[in-house]
Amino acid sequence: MGTFDPASIRVVACDIFGTTVDWRTGVADQAARIAADRGVGLDAGAFADAWRERYLPSLRRVNRGERDWVPLDTLHRESLDDLLDERGVAGAFDEAARRRLVHAWHRLPAWRDAVPGLARLRRRHVVTTLSNGGFALLTTLVKAEGLPFDCIVSAELARAYKPAPRAYLTVAELLDVDPGQVLLVAAHRWDIDGARDAGLATAFLERPLEKGPGRTADRAADVAADLAVTGFDHLADVLGC
Repeated sequence: MGTFDPASIRVVACDIFGTTVDWRTGVADQAARIAADRGVGLDAGAFADAWRERYLPSLRRVNRGERDWVPLDTLHRESLDDLLDERGVAGAFDEAARRRLVHAWHRLPAWRDAVPGLARLRRRHVVTTLSNGGFALLTTLVKAEGLPFDCIVSAELARAYKPAPRAYLTVAELLDVDPGQVLLVAAHRWDIDGARDAGLATAFLERPLEKGPGRTADRAADVAADLAVTGFDHLADVLGC
């Protein structure tokens, strides 16, 4: 890491799942309701955890060229089908139920600091998403939670998933800034590492409850980032917004 200059930042690019919104609570709550509608008893928290564990491996297969590009909804659906088969409940979930489960990722609750913190950051910076979520997913999620982003940048626009460099460089290209003028904000070490390798500035936003109770989320002490903050409001303080 070099010397970080807050005045050099023009764009704040925010990861979404886990950083801006609480994916585990949102997916688990919706999965519990959908399972109940189908008459299936489900440990919804464990189900959400198992589904999320398939996330990075599915992205890697695309980035490595082991399969053609597909949007995240398709990857989520493939992982879901496998998960339902493994748990022996595939027959209880028809096409409509599976679509509802995939679309659970389109509606996730924002962390409490997200809306006010992002609004403060917008006073001095362009604030955008930088997520592996598809464009439709992000549009629905942002609108539902009233998240004050200036624009949406999705991996779908890059046709590459984070942590591939192309995913990070696309936001700089689209917003006509140098990569070093973009601050990637994320709650995951792998995302911070990918952004740094692509030449972006980085801010690790610690979310201790991202993976729910009883599981350990990434910690600031274990992440090499330009900044470490506890929320978007804290980041706004650091950047003088």
